[in-house]
Amino acid sequence: MPNHTLSRTLFFVCSLATLIACSTTGKVVDSQQLTVTGNGRYLASGSGADKPFFWLGDTGWLLFSRLTREEVETYLENRKQKGFNVIQVMVLHTLSVTNMYGDSALIHKNVATPAVTAGSSFSNAAEYDFWDHVDFVVDKAAEKGIYMALVPVWGGNVKNGGVDQQQAATYASFLAERYKNRPNIIWLNGGDIKGSDSMAVWKTIGRTINQLDSTHLITFHPRGRTSSSEWFHTEDWLDFNMAQSGHRTYAQDTSANEKWHYGEDNWRYIQADLARTPAKPTIDAEPSYEGIPHGLHDTTLPRWTADEVRRYGYWSVLAGAFGYTYGHNSVMQMYKKGDTKTSFGPIETWDRAIDAPGAGQMIHLKNLMLAHSFFDRIPDQSMIADQGSRYEYLVASRGAGYALVYTYTGRTFKLHMGKIPGSSVAASWFNPRDGKSTVIGDVANTGVTEFNPPAEPEAGNDWVLVLQQK
Repeated sequence: MPNHTLSRTLFFVCSLATLIACSTTGKVVDSQQLTVTGNGRYLASGSGADKPFFWLGDTGWLLFSRLTREEVETYLENRKQKGFNVIQVMVLHTLSVTNMYGDSALIHKNVATPAVTAGSSFSNAAEYDFWDHVDFVVDKAAEKGIYMALVPVWGGNVKNGGVDQQQAATYASFLAERYKNRPNIIWLNGGDIKGSDSMAVWKTIGRTINQLDSTHLITFHPRGRTSSSEWFHTEDWLDFNMAQSGHRTYAQDTSANEKWHYGEDNWRYIQADLARTPAKPTIDAEPSYEGIPHGLHDTTLPRWTADEVRRYGYWSVLAGAFGYTYGHNSVMQMYKKGDTKTSFGPIETWDRAIDAPGAGQMIHLKNLMLAHSFFDRIPDQSMIADQGSRYEYLVASRGAGYALVYTYTGRTFKLHMGKIPGSSVAASWFNPRDGKSTVIGDVANTGVTEFNPPAEPEAGNDWVLVLQQK
């Protein structure tokens, strides 16, 4: 088996005219192939693996089965314009899944027998099958600079006995061979499942894809309030860790038999993953969704709002995550008016929900991080002199000549200065709601300094303090 990390990070430009690169395994891949940085903390792209890649994901889980080609175009273009560059999607939501054209993915609900027809012409219904539609979506996303993070088969299907190891190996081989030469693929093994549930199958899928497709990154999408690191951190096929901080409030996170009781503190998953060896990047790829009820199942409860999904984003990224995945209740299931089989009480149809406030605000997080040196950024809570808890919690990062501190409530806080060079630093407030900055001025870079964000403190009056070396 080839060295998995080396094959993903060492490649050179073979043709500038076509922007094609060759990996050390001899495969031909696009120069936009994602790689893990040498410090094991971030992702990069480019022929020299030197271009920072900030993962800004969206959960379009049922995209393949719920949208027509025209709707796919609408959705992907909207996400492109809002700065999203990764779509997380289920290939098989169920073993009986069909798409909007009535095409089944499988023969006899068996993952080892994909329903593939000869030809792929959309104008010929006998040719255009489920997998041709998947190809269409993947290629359309590539045109827009969007990566497709594919979950081969959702976890519940495996846990319920619908997929054994041999079937998993055959199916994983089919997927790897079909998509290994497309440049915009990321593999999400698992699917809302604990790694301990059917672990042999998950390892089979991971290892099989790894053996046949060494150019695309692989992780594991876990059950709520867990991380892939709990089961697979040292697996050769796992390139980066993925947490699902979940949809519960502090008060709802009370289950006595769960290992991690972090409530809404999604930054704790990032801290825990970054403390592991060997170093691997990590991300919260499923925090609370905008528009979904607290705790998911009781639709009479309050629903998560834009300011709360912003909080999850800034908390996790400044804690050291390499990106963030946003989600919306209606968009993740592509809810349409008249649907009778829905989950968690969606209210808006998907084509309206794609313009929800939180979706439009995520780009500001991405732009803020890419405006500063990327690969050298480290979390640094030692900067904070008066650390709060829960909603008052502050999170800090710093890199070459800059520091960022996020407050969700906009409370007054104190910092230990001198963490970046210079006798004084240029200070400003960055607004996560609109991406605009307000200059504070020069601040002495010694001792302890108090900062007072704009407006009165309250949940959702969030700000990022930006300190810049002069």
